Amino acid sequence: MELQKVYQPHKVEGKCYKFWLENKLFHSEINPEKEPFVILIPPPNVTGSLHMGHALDNTLQDILIRFKKMQGYNTLWVPGTDHAGIATQNVVEKQLRKKGITRQDLGREKFLNYVWEWKEKYGRDIIYQLQRLGVSCDWDRERFTLDEVCSRAVREAFYRLFQKGLIYRGEYMINWCPRCSTAISDLEVEYVEKEGHLYYILYPFKDREGGIIVATTRPETMLGDTAVAVNPSDTRYRELIGKMLILPLVKREIPIIADEYADPAFGSGAVKITPAHDFNDYIVSKRHNLQPVIVIGKDGKMTEASGKFAGLTREDCHKVVVEELTQEGLLKEVKPYLHSVGSCARCGTIIEPYISEQWFCRMKPLAEPAIKVVEEGKIKFYPSRFKEFYLQWMREIKDWCISRQLWWGHQIPIWYCKNCQNTFCEIKITPTRCPECESTQIYQDPDVLDTWFSSALWPISVFGWPEDTTELNYFYPTSVLVTGRDIIYLWVARMIMMGMEFKGEVPFYNVLIHATILNKEGKRMSKSLGTGVDPLEIMDTYGTDALRFALAYMTGQGQDIRFTEEKVEMSRNFANKIWNASRFVLMNLTNLNPAIELKKEELTLSEKWILSRLQKLIDVVTASLESYDFYEAVAAIYKFFWSEYCDWYIEIAKFNLADNSNSRREITKFLLWYVLKESLKLLHPFMPFITEELWSYLPATSSSSIMLATFPTSKKEWIDNEAEQKMSYIQEIIKGMRSLRGELNLPPGIEREFVIVTTSKEQELLKENKKIITNLTKAKSLEILSPAGFSPPKSLISPVEDVEIYLLASEEEITAARLRIKKELQRLTQELSKVEERLSNANFKGKAPPNIILQEERKKEELLEKKNILLERSKTLGGIDNG
Repeated sequence: MELQKVYQPHKVEGKCYKFWLENKLFHSEINPEKEPFVILIPPPNVTGSLHMGHALDNTLQDILIRFKKMQGYNTLWVPGTDHAGIATQNVVEKQLRKKGITRQDLGREKFLNYVWEWKEKYGRDIIYQLQRLGVSCDWDRERFTLDEVCSRAVREAFYRLFQKGLIYRGEYMINWCPRCSTAISDLEVEYVEKEGHLYYILYPFKDREGGIIVATTRPETMLGDTAVAVNPSDTRYRELIGKMLILPLVKREIPIIADEYADPAFGSGAVKITPAHDFNDYIVSKRHNLQPVIVIGKDGKMTEASGKFAGLTREDCHKVVVEELTQEGLLKEVKPYLHSVGSCARCGTIIEPYISEQWFCRMKPLAEPAIKVVEEGKIKFYPSRFKEFYLQWMREIKDWCISRQLWWGHQIPIWYCKNCQNTFCEIKITPTRCPECESTQIYQDPDVLDTWFSSALWPISVFGWPEDTTELNYFYPTSVLVTGRDIIYLWVARMIMMGMEFKGEVPFYNVLIHATILNKEGKRMSKSLGTGVDPLEIMDTYGTDALRFALAYMTGQGQDIRFTEEKVEMSRNFANKIWNASRFVLMNLTNLNPAIELKKEELTLSEKWILSRLQKLIDVVTASLESYDFYEAVAAIYKFFWSEYCDWYIEIAKFNLADNSNSRREITKFLLWYVLKESLKLLHPFMPFITEELWSYLPATSSSSIMLATFPTSKKEWIDNEAEQKMSYIQEIIKGMRSLRGELNLPPGIEREFVIVTTSKEQELLKENKKIITNLTKAKSLEILSPAGFSPPKSLISPVEDVEIYLLASEEEITAARLRIKKELQRLTQELSKVEERLSNANFKGKAPPNIILQEERKKEELLEKKNILLERSKTLGGIDNG
């Protein structure tokens, strides 16, 4: 079978993935004779669709799994999805609303049935999209955080923590999302700087003229004020402590209290205390025994306690309160104010601090062993700086609010007895009676657990914990966790804590924190804001391998990745280069002898060189992947395959292949085949589809799939630094000769005469490789001479490391070349002057967006580089007359 002329990814990718699945190449069974290498997928939301963050995260995991599989490890990549309590319930309720139905209309049981039906219909979209990416997950082991295996683990974990006293119920202030109608954790609140206002309001004294001015960003919350606090050291207010004020609009008496919380430097130095609607105020109220007044309800509307404002939304109440304060002359000043506003990470709604009875998990006892294992190096973070991020948060950890006011999720396994008010936990069976009084008047807590509770158990639940399964004992702890920095606290830390609590072992040995992927302007990708890039569209346009290779390449940018299609286009071109080079090699492998034994002393310089470069490449790629340096690996492969193998060795090999009488034809064919074979294996983790397809055409391979091939290991005996130095010298000579041809714009088929002047040592090397030099430079003739007595002819000249290269040319040719360079230099100088003028303009730099300024700065760098190159080129022509 002959390889198609053009690589068409869409014809290859589906076929290859089907082949892998049918042959169960992703599946893993326990094998005591092999060391396991295990990765657990960060389970994407069942509501999700593939975004660029998923593409990066899962590409890196797949690279590691394929690499380790080829190294001989018993690899396992466990896939699965997260039930995503808030997100899924929001999606389904939105669908119901279109039909004019609420979940309350259906009732809990029917609503949950509806969600399960939705999950079965749409919940696998993200899985199919991941498969488009080529991920090699063991789909036979797929888990869902709400399936029976995971649910069993959740119930057991809750029971043990409850019995240990680490789970408790209490009334505290929590973050409440009026849109999602549930509590959310601190870690699920996103803070954004927003332009707002600081309102200075006069609170009149009860028994005399005047009053105290307080400053607030939320005047609507003043309806729930129970005090005004001043700092005890603030001399302005010291005599007023204990006096009474009249709360504006509400006309309720409130005291002036002394508390260190009041900052004399902020606003007026006096601060309103609203215990029910501010975390800090809540703490102050506990110190002064102030009773909270809830004026904003769970639905984000004003409550009866707000009086005449009841029923208004928070936003409408804000406007009305400001209007009435203005009318009464109590609003003394309004100033613009930039402040941080918390919103729900799920839906974007501004969160409301709210006092509520919730279930909590005590975290400090769980955090202590999880801190210790990281301090001792039993878990390593890559990059290492994230270790301190983790430790700092863990040392200051707060109790975790684990209850959510939802229906979709793990319902809390707590029952209440109406008869004797007993509270009890039961997980083995669904109880029908109270264990204390035998009453049947019992009911289960309606809340569900925070989604992250089940996610925290992921490393043990997927293997059947709490059962002592053989899979758990063999595959746990896992090898490496690959994830983003935004969930170090939400997920990574909690998995470590739960792993230590329930298994007494770390859940993974390494944590790889990859960069955050941004759009080319440096903004977070968001479909709703129109700043997102759809990886499915990119794969359709360029091919999956191109996207994967580009993402690995872009990891070299550092903490954040600016995604650009240019890098994907570069990778697509690389895939085409791989295809075309492979097609050429395959066409020339007739009667290949794969058993040739190479003898170093019989090899030519180019043959020693390509073998040496390959061995060093193997070492670089292997070391880079072992240390999770994906950029270093792909950059090395790209340079080797495109430049060294294709542009140099294959071009040299063509002349040996074209000569039927050449004694080196068989060795040439062998080396073309061998280097291609090893290169495809090195490339496979990054570009699985094209390498699998090419492998199926490659003769004399030992495995039916490249996935089953052995990852290359370098042969130290073939590393030849001397050969590399000599070849590098020859390459510089050839580049110099080619640059001279370029100055005259010579077509590829035109042959010209060259002279090289150098010392006797270099002459010997050049003469030994004269055939390669003349073949690759289209030299009609090549003289290699000593400097002594040499008289330079009319020519272009290119100096290379004490070597002078001459291309014999006419005066007309030289003059025309000088004129071309002169014109181009003038054009570049004019363009550069315009860019520099813009960048030096204070008005431009003050008003232009940062990305536009960055574009101009990059343009300046590019123009300077082009100008310097032209100036260097002008030297080959004896310089350029600037007049």
